[in-house]
Amino acid sequence: MNDNEVNNQDDEHAGLVALAAASVVVGAVTGAIGVLFRFALESADAWRNAFVAWAHAGHDWAIVLVVLAATAAAALAAWLVARFAPMASGSGIPHVEAVLHGRLPPAPLVLIPIKFVGGVLAIGAGLALGREGPTVQMGASIAHAIGTFFRRNVVDCRVLLAAGAGAGLATAFNAPIAGAVFVLEELTRRFDARTAVAALGASASAIAMARLLHGDFPDFHLPAQPFPGFEMTGAHLLLGALLGLLGAAYSRLIVWTLDIADSFGPSGSVKHATMRAAIVGAAVGLLAWFAPDLAGGGDALTERALLGSGTLAGVAAMFALRFLLGPVSYAAGAPGGIFAPMLALGAQMGLLFGRVCLDWFPGMAPATGDTGTFAVVGMAAFFVAVVRAPVTGIVLVTEMTASFTLLLPMLTACFTAMVVPMLLRVPPIYDSLGDRAANRR
Repeated sequence: MNDNEVNNQDDEHAGLVALAAASVVVGAVTGAIGVLFRFALESADAWRNAFVAWAHAGHDWAIVLVVLAATAAAALAAWLVARFAPMASGSGIPHVEAVLHGRLPPAPLVLIPIKFVGGVLAIGAGLALGREGPTVQMGASIAHAIGTFFRRNVVDCRVLLAAGAGAGLATAFNAPIAGAVFVLEELTRRFDARTAVAALGASASAIAMARLLHGDFPDFHLPAQPFPGFEMTGAHLLLGALLGLLGAAYSRLIVWTLDIADSFGPSGSVKHATMRAAIVGAAVGLLAWFAPDLAGGGDALTERALLGSGTLAGVAAMFALRFLLGPVSYAAGAPGGIFAPMLALGAQMGLLFGRVCLDWFPGMAPATGDTGTFAVVGMAAFFVAVVRAPVTGIVLVTEMTASFTLLLPMLTACFTAMVVPMLLRVPPIYDSLGDRAANRR
């Protein structure tokens, strides 16, 4: 080996150390901001529920106050986005992917406060949006700023940006491995050593910070599930196919509602963005008055489905309403993701499927346990049907529920959940949203 080759290796090793160090800083900052965001959302949910309870204890006219509050919060969130940071609209993951592929420049730092405040206002108002979209995009913006501060080159800045996005996902769901896998499977769609190092470093430090501030328990608590018997394979394949059909329909519905929302006014108009968010906010305010448990991101609904709560008719009605509410909320243009609402839908459909199976075939009970098994499997399968990132979906649900015994059923169901939308030629949701955004530019 000559001197030039040795020097090149030394430079590469030094660059890798600097990248790894920067990724740890990115993860720590993203974890801290992500936890603050989660605390703010938890407080906003508590305030919304307390306000609705107070309104119900008063007079019938108090419904006006609930609707006006939700309308104002959603409208303000959309106005902030349209006025100061249009790239903060919606999930933000399509924007992150566009930056990684060189189609758009990185977002300015103003995105972070707009995404934070707008997300708290929108999700706190009761829109069916997830916390992971804001934390992913904020993490990416934080990473780009830190990469620039560390004077990393363009390639390393993009690697850090992807790692910061993964750290945001890890923080949102207390799922460090899923955050790292999300970077490799969905954002960059390739595996290389430098990206892997940055993704692992950022996710690890983000979770260390998150667990220090928020606790180290899984997001959802359910009894330990048994290893399902091999005879349940057919049921899991069928559940995956059903959720594949529903996932394809859900993806189409998201794009369709966005097209309808844009048809009412010019794209990018601050007035139009504010008005459509106000309309959605008013509808969500009505929902919060009549059925407060159905408003918001959906974590409580997921928990109830995992524990098998609710009647068959009641869960079916909640699923149908939330199936429509998620895309409508996303069309408001306020900051918020789609993961958390999807997980709630998958858990509910898994619960319904499990109830039917155990009612019609009671002999299944010894092989599958209770309906919690189907709810967990449903979460992963519906995620995969919509996003088309099977490893991320399986790992994410496993970490969120600590259901390591259900890896094989999740793998089985995710197989058919992925095949069905592909046969129907329905692209992954972020591909659809990215193409839609590119066509509007």
